Amino acid sequence: MNEVVNKRDFSLVLLRPAIFGRRFATGASCRRGESELTRNHSRRRPACAKGRIMIWNSIPIMTTIDLLIIAVTIYTIQWYRLIGPSKRPSAPQIGPRWIALGLLAVCLFYFADLLSMYVLPAVASTQEAMAFMGTLHRDLSWLVVLFAMIAISAGFIELRRTQIELTEKNELLAQLSSKLAKFLPPQLYNSIFTGTHTTSVAAKRKKLTIFFSDIANFTETTDSLESEELTNLLNQYLAEMSKIAVSHGATIDKYVGDGIMGFFGDPASRGSKEDAIACVKMSIAMQRRMCELQHKWLDLGSEKPFQLRIGVNTGFCTVGNFGSEDRMDYTTIGNEVNLAARLQSHADLGGILVTHETSSLIKDTILTEEREAVSVKGFPQPVRAYRVVGIYDELEKDGRVIREERDGFRLLVDLSKGDQYGAIAAVENVLARLKG
Repeated sequence: MNEVVNKRDFSLVLLRPAIFGRRFATGASCRRGESELTRNHSRRRPACAKGRIMIWNSIPIMTTIDLLIIAVTIYTIQWYRLIGPSKRPSAPQIGPRWIALGLLAVCLFYFADLLSMYVLPAVASTQEAMAFMGTLHRDLSWLVVLFAMIAISAGFIELRRTQIELTEKNELLAQLSSKLAKFLPPQLYNSIFTGTHTTSVAAKRKKLTIFFSDIANFTETTDSLESEELTNLLNQYLAEMSKIAVSHGATIDKYVGDGIMGFFGDPASRGSKEDAIACVKMSIAMQRRMCELQHKWLDLGSEKPFQLRIGVNTGFCTVGNFGSEDRMDYTTIGNEVNLAARLQSHADLGGILVTHETSSLIKDTILTEEREAVSVKGFPQPVRAYRVVGIYDELEKDGRVIREERDGFRLLVDLSKGDQYGAIAAVENVLARLKG
């Protein structure tokens, strides 16, 4: 008890605990003649060979481990933003804060450990330093570990609870969005949810291709039908036409009784020419599907199955959100829209009528035939109209047309006209002129 351990040798007799409260005795050696304080601590350490130093006896290694634990803890708190404002206001806060509190407790404990190794021996006696070290590792280490485990566990439990709540809310939002999608065109729905479409009252001028379809003589056709039968037929017709419209990329504006209004070119556009071609191809697909439905309805006993007329026009329109801030409608307005609506009434039953501008845009892909100009309500001058014959590729496959194209040369023979001798004479005349 009379032997004094000077401060110079203090670093060689420090006690070093394990991370979760295990204590290891430290000392320069197991030599005889140590002070009573050193012998008391030596009784608690594992037996070691004489003169052998355990890993925890090395002050640099202990310091490195302490600093590493502190650095990893601080990095974890900072990287995962466990403390401070989050980038997302809706991010959970309580769970991360509990986890951060547990990690901070561990961090502070090892920071105090560093102070006890380097600062305390310089300002206090050896006995006081050893007493503090004993208190720190014997009485506080298990409390720190217990608190950290409870805090981190509570944080993860809170995060799990928050995750379950968010999952339930996401499922509810998914159900609501799927229901909402039925009331909006797919293009508009996607642009709203991706943030590319404004939700304020606003409109713009844009070149669109507008489509109108209507069932001919709808009132007379449905007079003999019961309301339930009429509802089923009409819903079936609208469902089939809508599928075709969506598959071709049309924006369905509205259903007007038995009519459908749609357009190409907004919110997304593939260019005026491609929009016009897609619209007319969609119209052809609709008429084909109507023929199939007519046979089906006739087999079910319908006396007068629906017959469809379609009008298509291309021009600049005003498109956007119309209404008030409380309620608005996404639609398009303008003379070109009115012209498409008026034009369909002049189409043949089961036919498609397009304006001159639309015909000019589709002429390389779709065959049209000019009709007499039609007088349309609201337009002082007669409007040039063209009947859609079909798609060139399909007409060639069916043997209805002959088409050849080269640089500076284009040949189109419509075999449906029946004047084959006239066509042969015209071709021979061209060949003679080329050879001469």
